[in-house]
Amino acid sequence: MTQHRLGRALIFLSGSVVGGLALAFVIVFARPDLLRARGASSAPPAASALPAAAEAPAVAAAGRREPPVVSYADAVDRAAPAVANIYSERLVKERLPPASLGELFGGAMPRYRQRIEQTLGSGVVVDTAGHIVTNHHVIDNAERVSVQLADGRQAVAAVVGRDPDTDLAVLRVDLGKMPVMPLGRSDQLRVGDVVLAIGNPVGLTQSVTQGIVSGTGRGQLGVATFENFIQTDAPINFGNSGGALVNTNGELIGINTAVLAKNLGVEGIGFAIPVNLVRGVMQEILEHGRVIRGSIGVVLAEVDEAQAASLGLARAGIVITDLIVGSPAVAAGLRPGDIITSVAGNVVRSQQDALTRIAASKPGATITLGIVRGTQETRVPVKVTERRTTN
Repeated sequence: MTQHRLGRALIFLSGSVVGGLALAFVIVFARPDLLRARGASSAPPAASALPAAAEAPAVAAAGRREPPVVSYADAVDRAAPAVANIYSERLVKERLPPASLGELFGGAMPRYRQRIEQTLGSGVVVDTAGHIVTNHHVIDNAERVSVQLADGRQAVAAVVGRDPDTDLAVLRVDLGKMPVMPLGRSDQLRVGDVVLAIGNPVGLTQSVTQGIVSGTGRGQLGVATFENFIQTDAPINFGNSGGALVNTNGELIGINTAVLAKNLGVEGIGFAIPVNLVRGVMQEILEHGRVIRGSIGVVLAEVDEAQAASLGLARAGIVITDLIVGSPAVAAGLRPGDIITSVAGNVVRSQQDALTRIAASKPGATITLGIVRGTQETRVPVKVTERRTTN
């Protein structure tokens, strides 16, 4: 009996298995997509439909830091609105060509005509009162000076004061609220610092060029009496004069002034007046209408050893070549050929250094010069008078 029941159970179980398999076969045959969907959902992450080679760049990109994008747009946005275009109008007198043979042989008076010449330049708004700093040579001999701001507003400018000795001038316009250039510090500049020149080159308003500081303390260029230029390779062109040289924070660090010998094929050598000097000149002009400097009435030159020997001087150095009649130098007994070694106790190493130290003395004060005359060294007290500049 027991064996009979066990046999019936096995038969039932076998039938169920066979029936289940048959049913599964029928379902798979009828809906094969069910099997594919289940296989896709249960597949491990490594079994991707994409080839391994396509995934590799994504993995590498996720672990690599892209280099930062270098842009000076923020500095330009901060500085450029305060850079203005300067238009100067000069009355120019020209001689006309001879109109007849009589004039060629002196039989007629020469003829002249006058015309208005307009020059381009740039300037920088430096305070909320509407004062603008530019180069003196931009407005020199101008009958009319006009200013156009970056936002298009225009006005005729009044000349507050000028200083040809440093090639700087201060203008003023009344245009309501104006953008002001933040001032930096030129004494913190280093060779290699990135700088931007903003101006109005050849009439292309609000143009920006980029370069580096190539040198500082440049002088003896013949541009101005007192020179202490920043040298840069940021392109400076006609119309850039008086514009802004700014650092990467958008702060003014110089007034673009000159380029060196482009007619000789020299490129990448431009000069700007450092903002620390601009501050001092501007303050003097706003307070006195001019820059007050000391003078003793001497003309100086630097003489090397060969020149000193040919001139019969005891040594090379900074030599007095001429004296102004009636000047304090004449009254003190100074002579052409005297070599200046110090000014007010400070050793001087160049003509520019000596002139700058004399100019820094207050009119009415007395300074002592170290002098070499022949083979003798002596000290000579000299009274300082105010330096006069012809505008």
